[in-house]
Amino acid sequence: MIRVVLPFHLRSLAQVGKEISLPVEGQVTQRSVLDALELAYPMLRGTIRDHTTQVRRPLLRFFACKEDLSFDPPDAPLPEAVASGSEPFLIIGAIAGG
Repeated sequence: MIRVVLPFHLRSLAQVGKEISLPVEGQVTQRSVLDALELAYPMLRGTIRDHTTQVRRPLLRFFACKEDLSFDPPDAPLPEAVASGSEPFLIIGAIAGG
């Protein structure tokens, strides 16, 4: 089981707590985690990734094991600690302003 931490606005939309656990088939990558998340919570489709291009939305960032994975390829394996469930995959809402 993969642990995923969602920002408040996505937790509210999906009506879940701060952290959820998801089964992920095959290799654990950003794409496979987000596919499992959208399968389990269809109301999140299009909120994290663009519907058509599947590219990460600009004001969201991905973190795991204290590293920013936002610009890693979507099919790159996530760290073993995430794949084993000992560390969560974090989806963080970025703060913008000037």
